[in-house]
Amino acid sequence: MSGPATPAAVSFPPQLPLSLRDRAAGSVRVPGSKSYSNRALLLAALAGGTTRIHHLLHSDDTAVMIESLRQLGVLIEAEGPQVLRVHGMDGVLRSSAEPIACFVGNSGLTIRTLLPALVLGLADREGTAVRLHGVARMHERPIADLVEGLRAIGAHIECEAAEGFPPLRLHGRPLDPQAELSVRGNVSSQFLTGLLQIAPGLAKLWDLPEIIVRVEGELISRPYIDLTLALLSMFGAQWREPEPGMFWISPAPNSGRSGLISPGDVTVEGDASSASYFLAAGALGGGPLAVLGVGSQTLQGDVAFAQALSAMGARVSMHADSIVVQAPASGRLQAIDWPCGDIPDAAMTLVPLALYAEGTTHLRGIGSWRVKETDRIAAMATEARKLGAVVAEGPDWLSITPPAALQSAEIATYDDHRVAMSFALCAFAHPGDADRGRLLTILEPGCVAKTYPEFFNDFARVAAQAVPVIAIDGPSASGKGTVAARVAEALGLHYLDSGALYRCLGLLCLEAGLDPNTAVQPEQRQRILDLAARHAPQFVGTNILLQGRPVGEAIRTEAVGQMASCLAALPEVRAALLRQQHDFARSPGLVADGRDMSTVVFPGAVLKVFLTATAEARAERRYKQLIEKGFSATLSLLQQDLEDRDRRDRERPVAPLLFDAEAGMVMLDTTRLSISEAVEFVLQRARPLL
Repeated sequence: MSGPATPAAVSFPPQLPLSLRDRAAGSVRVPGSKSYSNRALLLAALAGGTTRIHHLLHSDDTAVMIESLRQLGVLIEAEGPQVLRVHGMDGVLRSSAEPIACFVGNSGLTIRTLLPALVLGLADREGTAVRLHGVARMHERPIADLVEGLRAIGAHIECEAAEGFPPLRLHGRPLDPQAELSVRGNVSSQFLTGLLQIAPGLAKLWDLPEIIVRVEGELISRPYIDLTLALLSMFGAQWREPEPGMFWISPAPNSGRSGLISPGDVTVEGDASSASYFLAAGALGGGPLAVLGVGSQTLQGDVAFAQALSAMGARVSMHADSIVVQAPASGRLQAIDWPCGDIPDAAMTLVPLALYAEGTTHLRGIGSWRVKETDRIAAMATEARKLGAVVAEGPDWLSITPPAALQSAEIATYDDHRVAMSFALCAFAHPGDADRGRLLTILEPGCVAKTYPEFFNDFARVAAQAVPVIAIDGPSASGKGTVAARVAEALGLHYLDSGALYRCLGLLCLEAGLDPNTAVQPEQRQRILDLAARHAPQFVGTNILLQGRPVGEAIRTEAVGQMASCLAALPEVRAALLRQQHDFARSPGLVADGRDMSTVVFPGAVLKVFLTATAEARAERRYKQLIEKGFSATLSLLQQDLEDRDRRDRERPVAPLLFDAEAGMVMLDTTRLSISEAVEFVLQRARPLL
């Protein structure tokens, strides 16, 4: 099976208000590492043989790498949602009479490692040209040191706009054999990674036993180089470092032109940079929060973020494939003075943590932030000041003094995923919060798709896992909504009518001119996702507001119900509404009703009730409700409609309605029960659990 590997279908609004949350707990599995994924993709494409890459990250950055490799003639096939089969070209790129265009977006790792690979692949492809280009910010990111290092071995590279910056145009030509290459190491370790990855191929091309790659000056972000060397070893290359910054690279024995041999299967680690946000969430939200997929065996240097978190007072427990974090025993984080050169990406997460710590936090060795997706030192300082912090900055350092209380703020993200994910942590209650009136809004949150499209859903879920939830599922008109609302009132908990979320979206779709027949068509789905992302309903007491207007009665019509039922069968819609549902789980607890509350939305609920009744009984209840409200109805048609909905709910491929006793669900048939009896049934089982 072939097909592109693209980021998950997640739609983002232009701004995302984040509900204030008190706690975070449970577990989360972070997506595959971007650094690991893109290195593995490129090495698999260069190597001889076929490589299956497991747990590959699906994001904008990996998508541009995959598409660029395909443009260069690499056959890449999907074997499932997180497995790709890459047919290596053994260092030989396809010939082309026309220039080959490779779009790299804003992925620094892609352009800085793909450029050297192209120089190697075009060494015997005179007449072939490749153009590397990206978004506007990519064309502002310096690459001169790498370009000069490659020109030194005869590469024909043109900088189209400004010397030392993309866009770049490469022309195939023979290279000048040299036993030693060099590159400066104080701008980006990715320059060195790019040269190390082609060194085995250059040794084969020039019939040398090994190639020396030497670093000039300081080498920043050394753990990323260790990751590169570990992956080179997986692909058979041999290396040694007789003195710091001097790498001797030999091709894999019996290898072809690339000097690399596929290991067959490669499994990508969880992303240690992405893990930092949830490790921090465990510290701010009490925990215990287990971050799965990274741990003591992780090759990525950003796993050392856990050490900084521990120094701030958080309780950190390291395991082979997980890290568990709890808040400090004292209840308050402490400021640190920390060298961040080895954790440049994860170090950004220390900025929001500093806003919750006692004292002034100093972050050193972060000069590389200046040339990332944005000037991250300036960006983090600017946004922290919006929240009330006193911030000082230098060429390679930041100093953050927290305010007594955080201010409401709209956080600009600068099209930088890590800015957005870092400041999302400021949605946790602050020691200085006098009430819950503080507002935090993330502007242009879609930038997280660069590495973590599902970030905000996962972030909401770890907060939801820390709150006791009573989940009540069942078919339409079974009485679950009435029972759930009364249980919530009796226990003093929040209430979520998940069906109302789908009905509100159904109303929006009908008002936009869609109908149940066209709504399921692929060409309409993005339109539906945009409506879901931009117009979340608000629940104020017993009132439901949509776009500021009350819609409590409007969403209860049969036409809206039919549309909602069709929308609920679409996986993209269910994913889009998942975060909204998680956000309802707030202290002191939640009662949620729907069709997948127990199985998908809140699988860790303290009580799971499957509330049902016969189709005949449910039709009669619906008939009486409609007549009392002045709507016309036909009993037989209502029953047929309910049976049709039941069938769709049971048979849909994503989150079907089902009773699962093994998952702890309790069956309650209300055919012959009054509402009061059903409510008492739930209350008797819920009270001991709260």
